[in-house]
Amino acid sequence: MNCDPITGYCEIPKDFEHNNIDRKEKPIKLLYFTDPICSSCWGIDPQLRKLKQEYGHYFDIEYRMGGLLKSWKEYGGSDVSGPSSVAQHWQEASHYYQMPIDGKVWLNDPLDSSYPPSIAFKAAQMQDKQKAEQFLRRIKEMVFTEQKNISKLEHLVQAAKDSGLDHIQFKYDFRNTAKILFEDDLRMAKDWGVRGFPTIYFIDADDNRFKVYGSKPYEVYESALLRLINQPLEKQASISYIDIFKFYSTVTLKEFEVFYNLNTQEAMATLANLVENKKLIKIEIGNGFIWKEVNL
Repeated sequence: MNCDPITGYCEIPKDFEHNNIDRKEKPIKLLYFTDPICSSCWGIDPQLRKLKQEYGHYFDIEYRMGGLLKSWKEYGGSDVSGPSSVAQHWQEASHYYQMPIDGKVWLNDPLDSSYPPSIAFKAAQMQDKQKAEQFLRRIKEMVFTEQKNISKLEHLVQAAKDSGLDHIQFKYDFRNTAKILFEDDLRMAKDWGVRGFPTIYFIDADDNRFKVYGSKPYEVYESALLRLINQPLEKQASISYIDIFKFYSTVTLKEFEVFYNLNTQEAMATLANLVENKKLIKIEIGNGFIWKEVNL
């Protein structure tokens, strides 16, 4: 679980077949290798949200789980020596990525593996791809900000409910077919030479590829995408400061900054105004805050 803020990626231990890319009508596919407890992946949520807002009509994201932590017994990374050392590592990652991360879960109820939440994501995908994305976001919020051990089934089932999934079917799939799908993801990651997360391949219909490895500024992801778009470009701009909440149920300060190209002071003032006008509610989580739209 070698998550280095400087390089911007989480690396899997060294001891750890090309699958066909599932394409629809959009010209570009983002093949995204990730893991639910990858702090660097949590750190690029702001960039990916902005990319989807501005260019989402050109691409789909295919999520693949990479298996960051099989077990502490088999973990071969050099960055941390056990669960307790992850807490300090996450504190540093929070400062670097400017995303809320509370590492106390590693002290109070540490995860012994990232495989259960990865398998759970595959179970969510079996029901609904869009809800699976919401599920992945929900379990990341749970582990990074709410001190919840997402290797436990009770939290995974709650996340399934929160995401609008059929939790009975979810539990069945989690215990059965989802494990096979996760093993397919692990084989694919190995076949593609993925050694850390986030790793995103930008791929067009002719199999031209650009790889972005690790956490990078927004412009790097934008550039990789635009190099593959061979048609007149239409960029979708956000007009209203409430637009982001039409697509996402929760938003962090960093996500709001990146989405609207604001500095921290501007973003805080804008969010405060929306809260004052009863458009949003502000909730303290871990060492930061999230904002939600007011449901009238």
